[in-house]
Amino acid sequence: MDIQSFLDHISIIPDLRQQGKIRHKLTDILFLTVCAIIAGADEWQEIEDFGHERLEWLRKYADFENGIPVHDTIARVVSNIDSLAFEKMFINWMRAGHEITDGDVIAIDGKTVRGSYDKSKRKDAIHMVSAFSTEYGVVLGQVKTDAKSNEITAIPELLNLLDLKKSLVTIDAMGCQKNIAEKIKDKKADYLLAVKSNQRKLHDAFKKNFPIKLFSDYKGDSFSTQEVNHGRQETRLHIVSDVTPEFCDFEFEWKGLKKLCVALSFRNKVGEKAVGEMSIRYYISSKDIDAKVFVHATRAHWKIESMYWMLDCKMNEDASRIRRGNAAEIISGIKKMALNLLRDYKMERLDVSFSTKAKISVIHI
Repeated sequence: MDIQSFLDHISIIPDLRQQGKIRHKLTDILFLTVCAIIAGADEWQEIEDFGHERLEWLRKYADFENGIPVHDTIARVVSNIDSLAFEKMFINWMRAGHEITDGDVIAIDGKTVRGSYDKSKRKDAIHMVSAFSTEYGVVLGQVKTDAKSNEITAIPELLNLLDLKKSLVTIDAMGCQKNIAEKIKDKKADYLLAVKSNQRKLHDAFKKNFPIKLFSDYKGDSFSTQEVNHGRQETRLHIVSDVTPEFCDFEFEWKGLKKLCVALSFRNKVGEKAVGEMSIRYYISSKDIDAKVFVHATRAHWKIESMYWMLDCKMNEDASRIRRGNAAEIISGIKKMALNLLRDYKMERLDVSFSTKAKISVIHI
């Protein structure tokens, strides 16, 4: 993902301004915004300040014929970008520079951008659903939904836009829907879906046919792990089974269903205090996986949390008060694009340090 490819892709986004009144190219404004966010800018004024600080460097890659736009112009232009066009651009850019490999685990999950909530305007916080390549640590695309319950409708929209061939798509229980499983199979990919009570019949079948006592002497495919972390000792046992006769009806309902997967975890020590916390989780998969692959996929899924941590702790996404028009959604996407660029470039090569404000610091990954 080189800078020229990035500029080529953002240049496709339609500029909705009146052509005769344009002094600053949309491409320049977006490039400036991405670079400023990489350097730690949180607000429109800080984006402008960064531009003045690094104008000479910015002109190595873009025109900036009329210098740096004022922060009000940056805010107005970014807020009025067509969000659907931006989403498609993001995905096409990633598709051009990132090839999904056979078996790559693609985690799909949603995150609420809390700072986008505006009580005075009765505007709910936006919720972004993202697809994350756990092998390469990059975001492949995102779509917006107004509430977490609407992930069910947003996930198929995102799947439609992505090239998922040969990948394993992991989604939590919210996305455990028959139409989503079918969509994934239609994209020539496989699914690993968490099963909870929102799929009551399937969940009850797991509880009945995979009771906890089964784990004490399970003869099938299994794999156990032990982990000691932060004073916590946890033992996990993972089992994978072919579809048993009790689940035959579900084979007709869930396209491509091949494996039933169960994960049992037992937390037996916290510090010096012994505890007996036990949890059990159920999954279905269309991929012919074994227990070791099951372990890898479930653990890989949570790598998307590292992306959320970067967005909140390093890029202050939840604290951001940017809400105007489509700005919250666009800036959320720009921050993910910035993370993707940071994965491919060392900070020394980007050379976008920002010295104007002490609070702005270089992001390290």
